[in-house]
Amino acid sequence: MDLTNLTLVLRAALSHAPEERKAAEASLNQFQYTPQHLVRLLQIIVDGNCDMAVRQVASIHFKNFVSKAWSPIDPEETRKIPEDDKSMVRENILGFVTQLPPLLRAQLGESIKTLILADYPEQWPSLLHWVTHNLESQDQIFGALYVLRILSRKYEFKSEEERIPLHQIVEECFPRLLNILSTLVQIANPPIEVADLIKLICKIFWSSIYLEIPRQLFEPNIFNRWIVLFLNLLERPVPAEGQPLDADARKAWGWWKVKKWITHILNRLYSRFADMKVHKPESKAFAQMFQKNYAGKILGCHLQLLNAIRTGGYLPDRVINLILQYLTNSVTKNSMYQLMQPQIDIILFEIIFPLMCFNDNDQMLWDEDPHEYVRKGYDIIEDLYSPRTAAMDFVSELVRKRGKGNLQKFVHFIVEIFRRYDEASVELKPYRQKDGALLAIGTLCDRLKQTDPYKAELERMLVQHVFPEFSSHCGHLRAKAAWVAGQYAHINFSDQDNFRKAMHCVISGLRDPELPVRVDSVFALRSFVEACKDLDEIRPILPQLLDEFFKLMSEVENEDLVFTLETIVDRFGEEMAPYALGLCQSLAAVFWRCMASSEADDEVEDSGALAAVGCLRALSTILESVSNLPHLFIQIESTLLPILRRMLTSDGQDVYEEVLEILSYMTFYSPAISLNMWSLWPVMMEALNDWAIDFFGNILVPLDNYISRGTEHFVACKDPDYQQSLWKGLSSVMTDQNMEDSDIVPAPKLIEVFFQNCKGQVDHWVEPYLRLTIDRLHRAEKPYLKSLLVQVIANAFYYNPSLTLAMLHKLGVATQIFNLWFVMLQQVKKNGKRVNFKREHDKKVCCLGLISLISLPANHIPAEALERIFKATLELLIAYKDQVAESKRQNDTATDDLDEFDADEEEDEDDKDMGVNDEDQDEVTSLSIQKLVQARGFQLHDNDDDDNDSDDDFSDDEELQTPIDEVDPFIFFVETIQVISFSYKSIRSS
Repeated sequence: MDLTNLTLVLRAALSHAPEERKAAEASLNQFQYTPQHLVRLLQIIVDGNCDMAVRQVASIHFKNFVSKAWSPIDPEETRKIPEDDKSMVRENILGFVTQLPPLLRAQLGESIKTLILADYPEQWPSLLHWVTHNLESQDQIFGALYVLRILSRKYEFKSEEERIPLHQIVEECFPRLLNILSTLVQIANPPIEVADLIKLICKIFWSSIYLEIPRQLFEPNIFNRWIVLFLNLLERPVPAEGQPLDADARKAWGWWKVKKWITHILNRLYSRFADMKVHKPESKAFAQMFQKNYAGKILGCHLQLLNAIRTGGYLPDRVINLILQYLTNSVTKNSMYQLMQPQIDIILFEIIFPLMCFNDNDQMLWDEDPHEYVRKGYDIIEDLYSPRTAAMDFVSELVRKRGKGNLQKFVHFIVEIFRRYDEASVELKPYRQKDGALLAIGTLCDRLKQTDPYKAELERMLVQHVFPEFSSHCGHLRAKAAWVAGQYAHINFSDQDNFRKAMHCVISGLRDPELPVRVDSVFALRSFVEACKDLDEIRPILPQLLDEFFKLMSEVENEDLVFTLETIVDRFGEEMAPYALGLCQSLAAVFWRCMASSEADDEVEDSGALAAVGCLRALSTILESVSNLPHLFIQIESTLLPILRRMLTSDGQDVYEEVLEILSYMTFYSPAISLNMWSLWPVMMEALNDWAIDFFGNILVPLDNYISRGTEHFVACKDPDYQQSLWKGLSSVMTDQNMEDSDIVPAPKLIEVFFQNCKGQVDHWVEPYLRLTIDRLHRAEKPYLKSLLVQVIANAFYYNPSLTLAMLHKLGVATQIFNLWFVMLQQVKKNGKRVNFKREHDKKVCCLGLISLISLPANHIPAEALERIFKATLELLIAYKDQVAESKRQNDTATDDLDEFDADEEEDEDDKDMGVNDEDQDEVTSLSIQKLVQARGFQLHDNDDDDNDSDDDFSDDEELQTPIDEVDPFIFFVETIQVISFSYKSIRSS
């Protein structure tokens, strides 16, 4: 397609008519790999006489095509960009950077990034020469810096070995950059374009020093020139002329961006060289020099900048945040703290505390966009940029490391604010300062709870200064009161009426007309639910409480909402049964909203993603709480099925464990597995065959449930053919030469499930699975996998001994298998413990397999072999009996210990006063699925490291439920011997 026609097609791609637009897109796709297509797109992009809209669509197509096709992921890809076109693009693209307006330059910059990542230095050795040459050209400095920034960023996070090309880049470019920066700093009344150039130099410097300081900068004079220029730029006031009035535009203004990047650089240098203990020997001298000559100067410069907060001047939030990070890191260093100490009162009371107070921006956001106010307040990404969060971190670190004196005077400062607030008339009360004081008290909670004399005064403080704000006419104070109450919910209240009052005030906050108050109340409620010793305090209002939750969850996506709900469900357990369906429906609705918001803006990390994960976790908690009420699972199924169907695909990779946990509950506790739930089997198996092999251990549990609880359907159904599907998945895994032993452990476990549950119904699968197992046994290295594979053969013998033995003879491996099996049974460690078949279950399976062999007619097994089988069986039965007895003894001991613990607990009132902490909650949550997994007879984590596998690593899963549970191996052995004896007598008598 020539240049003229390509221009017409690109214009058609902008058409409002769908048919014309689709035809243009199809034409572009058809000709994109033809020679000169990429070159012509580039020509249109840089053609100043061409319509801007056409140039823009050309730049987007150019960027997208380069991203996809310049260096395709699949090396076997047949459709490739012609090498001549690649060469021509590389030769011309760099020169166009300075010619384009910012909108087009951004698209071209992404393409240059793709080229550099793929081609430098091997296919594009001339790139660095182009950069160094143009750094010397007055007209091309911006283009050279722009490209150098992209080039340096390639190595920002690379390992030391991968950063080798960066050494040459620094060697060639940094002397030139230093001269350019020096020249730019000396310009009087510099225009905004100078700030753009300085910003690019700073970003190049940042990328080059992020992981390691280039050795060229170790030279003191060179490093000093850089730091002097940086401090000069940081100290000098930004030009007043041209500074935007709009808040968002102002913080993005070039000169403020310069200060941000310089602060970034200085913080990074300080964090890298503040601790002498972590340095390589070759960098210790540099670290000493940096601490001696520069760390204090930087601190002084930062404190000077922070004066803007005291005087009402402007400083961007990100710059404040970065400076406070520097101050927080300095608190722990004696030399730095000594420099800070003379000004510590100014820092604490005139800079830090004002940042903690409610301000005009907070009020505007509260009034105009309360949802955004909530999002910013609970977004961990926002915390990285928030001056308030940085101020809280500074206070926490100061009282932690320099508490003597500082804690006392800061608390006195807060108390004085409380006093002035209480004494002032309504119209003169310092509401915003009271908000900051409450934030400070909440921030210092952990410290105050441990420190005399404050810990004895906390309850009185709550009653006197926090409780009244629950009814404040200021919404932000009602919210802060709820938050502070939640922080202190776990203290020992001397008057339980105060605990109840606080909790009921927090619950009332769920009905507050202001959304942020409702959300902060939810955050606090979680702590009160955890700390509540008597659930009767909450039980009467539980329906109302859940109703308020449902309303709030329909308004906002917040992970704390979900986690609080999870805490309530976990504490009330089976009592949640009447609300289970409503809870699941509400959580499902929140989950879908979270998914929709993530898809709408997948480049932004927000609390929606965390809330989605929280929804899935809460759903699992609900299912666990109603596990003894199977009928509820029928009601819940239709709500959860769409989530499972969607998230069992690649869309759910980030939450696959949580989704499989839900599926495990649904397939285990439901009265029966419905056809709708069976429809998920193919989705799960497709994932396993495609990308989900890392989740094989998790997939094992629901697959076992399907086979063991839906055996009839599993065996009978041919469309889809579940047996064939299972075979395809297991054979793919077990024949994969690249799979480690530990990766395929679930496979033999599933074959065991298959044969034990389908006994007598799947004879045609005995030979294929034996072939598969024996093939993998030849390559197995880890003892644990070998044991599992031999157990597959034992299960096959128990399934049908004559058929299995015949197949082993047919394959010519019968003698080999028996020899291996007997050797493995005899292997012991130095301490006398078995190397293989460690669990009771393993021994039982081997026993049943060997006893099944004994039952065969005498002509099936040679007398010598039969003798070996008898001997091995008897030894196994004895070992099994001893292990069962030992397990019972240990369980009895554990029960006695637990009884003693319970008795102690009843006697110790202090223990009763302790709430359940987060660590306990995490343990309870993780144990819930482990109980289910163990109930199916599998462990989530099998340690099969030869050097570390203690007997405890393979502890028995004695809660497992399998078809062989009811089979007593001793009775089975005796009955088998009796049958053999009877047959023998019958033969003799005849």
